[in-house]
Amino acid sequence: MANEVLKVNLRLSGAKETLKAFRDLPKEANDSLRKRTLEISEALATKLQGAAQGDSAQSGLIAPTIKARRDRVPVIAAGGSRRVGRKRKPAHKILFGSEFGSNRLKQFRPHLGQGSYWFFRTVEANESEINETWNQVVADIRREFGNG
Repeated sequence: MANEVLKVNLRLSGAKETLKAFRDLPKEANDSLRKRTLEISEALATKLQGAAQGDSAQSGLIAPTIKARRDRVPVIAAGGSRRVGRKRKPAHKILFGSEFGSNRLKQFRPHLGQGSYWFFRTVEANESEINETWNQVVADIRREFGNG
């Protein structure tokens, strides 16, 4: 991973077919999709920042690194090389311990295996709403550009 950034693309029903269909639409349709999808991503990023701040001290350090990325599907990135905390550690070194825990490092909670303390838990809790909103945005844009 470049700069150890955790990047999450959300699972969306019909995304593959939708993105393929958007190839036949004008460039403005894709630009509109990117703009409106960024709004969805920003709303999720705000929820993730709140979850980080409410979870633990280590998770709270990650909150400022959580950013929405502009794409045709919702994308969130967190972590990276930004230095955080009193000891100025790279955010990615704190991110994974705060999200999944660790059995070796005592500064983190116990390792959850496949579980999530805050990041993926929040994404999953909002996934159906995001899926519904994104599909509505797609339908609106397709209607607007005459392919729906």
